[in-house]
Amino acid sequence: MMKKSSSRTGGRIFTDEFSSRGQRFGRLKNSEDFDERDNIINDGTPLTSPPNDFGDSTAGALDDEVSGSMSPYAKSPWSTHVSHNPSPGNDTFSNVLMGSLVREEGHIYSLAAAGDLLYTGSDSKNIRVWKNQREYAGFKSNSGLVKAIVISGDRIFTGHQDGKIRVWKVSNKSSPSYKRVGTLPTLKNYIKCSMKPSNYVEVRRHRSVLWIKHFYAISCLSLSEDGTLLYSASWDKTFKVWKVSDFKCLESVKAHDDAVNALVTAFDGLVFTGSADGTVKVWRREYQGKGTKHFFSQTLLKQECAVTALTVNQEATYIYSGSSDGAVNYWERDKSLSHGGVLRGHKLAVLCLATAGSLVFSGSADMGICVWKRVQGGDHVCLSVLTGHMGPVKCLAVEKERENSNTAAEEGGERRWIVYSGSLDKSVKMWRASEQAPPMGQNQHSSGDGNDKTPSFGMAPSFATLPRNTSSRRY
Repeated sequence: MMKKSSSRTGGRIFTDEFSSRGQRFGRLKNSEDFDERDNIINDGTPLTSPPNDFGDSTAGALDDEVSGSMSPYAKSPWSTHVSHNPSPGNDTFSNVLMGSLVREEGHIYSLAAAGDLLYTGSDSKNIRVWKNQREYAGFKSNSGLVKAIVISGDRIFTGHQDGKIRVWKVSNKSSPSYKRVGTLPTLKNYIKCSMKPSNYVEVRRHRSVLWIKHFYAISCLSLSEDGTLLYSASWDKTFKVWKVSDFKCLESVKAHDDAVNALVTAFDGLVFTGSADGTVKVWRREYQGKGTKHFFSQTLLKQECAVTALTVNQEATYIYSGSSDGAVNYWERDKSLSHGGVLRGHKLAVLCLATAGSLVFSGSADMGICVWKRVQGGDHVCLSVLTGHMGPVKCLAVEKERENSNTAAEEGGERRWIVYSGSLDKSVKMWRASEQAPPMGQNQHSSGDGNDKTPSFGMAPSFATLPRNTSSRRY
């Protein structure tokens, strides 16, 4: 029998995620009025006229395939698992599941949280926007699953499997409508660049492409500290630098000998890249005229297994990298980027990392999320392992919990966070994480002396039949 409970937000009815209602969805009918390049949907209603054709769209957009069927866009209920206002007690400082969303439309590959909005991307090519656990808006590109999402003001940048970066903008905040305002590289820059034979680079035997264009899947996107530059990393072994104001490609860097799986901008103009070749490299940015030039600085890590994820904490004092062997390495800025140690808590590859306050979250192909806390002296302890996903955890997004802020202040500055996790089981889960949650026994990382200690806690069950993309070195 289907379970129902009243929501505290507007009387919405939430349903159990495993019920028939929780998994049911509808499909939009095909419409001849949709733009052939990038279909845009808002509030479940097809547009009756094509979106504006911005002259600065890209040559890449011209070859977008027309989808045979439109994306599912029925209102999907989140299931609720615990009260949003828990009573004081042990649950106050525990790390718990708050809600789940199951959409039978594809694996979840990317997440981005911005204020009270959550953006989700999947291999259905849809980007959906959620507000207060309700479907708020959505938009779609007809080519390339959504590998990465970053937010810059009122613009949303999405990186895709087809090697393109699409740019979207909110046109009406009261009744949100997202329109595509360009694709990188832009058509203008593409044509201008193609005029010079020297702008073509050989990517494999008998094949050359323009240096401003990724010819393989985009793995991640990152914004510079001041938000003026967009970085895109790709399986084509390069990362590219784009000017946010006019979408111009400023630079392309051949960074690794294999796919670049992760990139993060940090402090002092430094950029960190992680690759399937097993290395983490540091690049130093310099401005030269109207462009940029990135110089190789050092290699932080060189190993046999692939580097799969990177993140920097908010205070920009620690850099973390995840690997395909399940380990998380970290380095300390205050010690000249010296290696701090290794966190070992996963059986399979670490696919995503996120930080919030003193907490570090690692999502893995073993379907679990380890919650680590950085303590005095730079050591880390494991607070908990969040389990519940039925597939590899592919992406994470974190935001500060806005509720109970007064209570937190009264309790001595205790901070709680809302963690969103996206999985290849086609679900998104919402967790509450507390910095005051008790550690799991004596689970502590190595001190960097080579004597790694593996936490002795129960692990999420291994995911035996991984999709191809998680069994390779490219993520």
